[in-house]
Amino acid sequence: MIQLPDQSASFVLIAREGSDSVELLTGDVVDVDLLADIPLTAEGTPQEVFALVPYRQVRERGFEARDDATPLRCIIVDRHDHLPFDDVVASLPREPIALRDAGFDISDEDYAAVVERVIAEEIGRGEGANFVIRRDYTARFDGDDRTAALTWFRALLEHERGAYWTFAVITPGQILVGASPEAHVVAKDGIVTMNPISGTFRHPAGGATKESLVEFLSSTKETEELFMVVDEELKMMSAVCSDGGRITGPHLKQMSRLTHTEYMLRGSSRLDPRDILRETMFAPTVTGSPMQNACTVIRRHEAKPRGYYSGVAALFTPNAHGGHDLDAPILIRTVYAQDGSLRVPVGATLVRHSDPHGEVSETHGKAAGVLGAIGAIDRDEVVDPDAPAAPVDLAADADVTTLLSARNARLAEFWLNPQGDDTAGPFVGRSALVVDAEDRFTTMLAHQLRHLGLDVRILPWSEATDADADAADLVVAGPGPGDPRDDSSPRIARMRQLVARRRDRQRPLLAVCLSHQILADGFGIDLAPLDSPHQGLQKVVPVFGEDASIGFYNTFTARVAPGTARVGEVEVSADAATGDVYALRAPHVASVQGHLESILSRDGIRTLQRLIAHTLA
Repeated sequence: MIQLPDQSASFVLIAREGSDSVELLTGDVVDVDLLADIPLTAEGTPQEVFALVPYRQVRERGFEARDDATPLRCIIVDRHDHLPFDDVVASLPREPIALRDAGFDISDEDYAAVVERVIAEEIGRGEGANFVIRRDYTARFDGDDRTAALTWFRALLEHERGAYWTFAVITPGQILVGASPEAHVVAKDGIVTMNPISGTFRHPAGGATKESLVEFLSSTKETEELFMVVDEELKMMSAVCSDGGRITGPHLKQMSRLTHTEYMLRGSSRLDPRDILRETMFAPTVTGSPMQNACTVIRRHEAKPRGYYSGVAALFTPNAHGGHDLDAPILIRTVYAQDGSLRVPVGATLVRHSDPHGEVSETHGKAAGVLGAIGAIDRDEVVDPDAPAAPVDLAADADVTTLLSARNARLAEFWLNPQGDDTAGPFVGRSALVVDAEDRFTTMLAHQLRHLGLDVRILPWSEATDADADAADLVVAGPGPGDPRDDSSPRIARMRQLVARRRDRQRPLLAVCLSHQILADGFGIDLAPLDSPHQGLQKVVPVFGEDASIGFYNTFTARVAPGTARVGEVEVSADAATGDVYALRAPHVASVQGHLESILSRDGIRTLQRLIAHTLA
């Protein structure tokens, strides 16, 4: 038997995936304001720190969030023990905790209505590709919060499988217990890893079968969801890693009641782990993309602040190099206990294909996954006589493996393979300014530009001055959310000014997505909303004599009469049937509607090089 800390002590219990022990961390609690304030040293000596990072910290990136005063809580670890798994389980309380007054804080009908509004008013107006809107399952229970949390932690250890971290955090006023499937960001020995997970397959009664899993893996919606979150996390990787990040996968993440699909992203970085954490706040799987606008949409459509939901638990551990390694799982599949109440936040990822009632069902499935694992509701038993009597490792099935691997045939080799020496690119010696219009696809675009030899600087639209633009050999006007016709938007107005100034001075300009639409408007080409948003859509399109496979994230399009090849001095590559403009070219100017930097752009780097060569000619 293990003696746990007494009632007044703060501590953390962690069972990591694949470990046969449970870690016990104890120490004093310190709340700080900013990530930079996390005390990784004391009098010059590195120290281990466990931190709970709330969602509201995303304001450090300049993004919107309701300030609910949830603390950025640190435990300064004074003791870190590894305890035998079975001894810990035997030491934890096991009496079931009965729930009452249970249900969602938002009715199914009201949540479905929110889903409909987000699809119509946000995705339909070009505000982003996908958004995660949460609801909370709540209930009351008898007894003290600490005992309830430790009881649920025991249940997770005994019944949940596949979690990256299974954990319990006991501190004054903040008690959490959960089984997170997802390592949001890990930094160890200079290597940063991110683990985007998306797509949720709720196991049928009796367990998952090959047939039911194959049906799930064949879903267009689930596949595109995963590709979109990989794109979003590659934006973060490109911001913190010198080599931008490589993709491996996809893999299956099998848990007791749910299965997900996932990729692994890896890259090199020398940044302080607190800076890595700041630049990767937070996972698109529980926020949306583009990240900045996702935060705005969340604030618009969620009735309450998020607390720790979609934040991270972060363990900073001193390493042999005098710095710290970082292990930070995302705070999902988590139960919060406070004053005799239970709360389980869950969210559905809303995309252009979303069915409101299907998304309602997904939140029920996610909540049930947590509640069943902690024993708060009946766990699924084998009731289907044709289902396997024991869990089957479907990830090892040859047909499943083939179906997963086939997904990579759609992706850009640039992000799958080593890229070589950036100093040998065709545009070495030239400089580029990338203007960020509030879509961090610009970090991936900048990485590709550096691969082509350019010396690249990124500035947000609000900071990019005329002098900055004039000093660059090439200006890349970046993508962003919103309606390019919006005369009330300061961001749209500034992007118009930068594009027009560059064009009027006949200086090299490449315009992407939103900026492509702004450039087209400046040339007198009509702009129109698409009948159906192109969010995470891969298309093969003509680009000045070559067909190119490119990923699209757009709700609006420039449009000409079908068959139009030129508007004044401007060459046009457009859809033969609809007249939707895919690319424009004029002296020293080029533009493209798609995202050449996306993982969906198999011909992205080649097309990017062609367009830049034209502008610099």
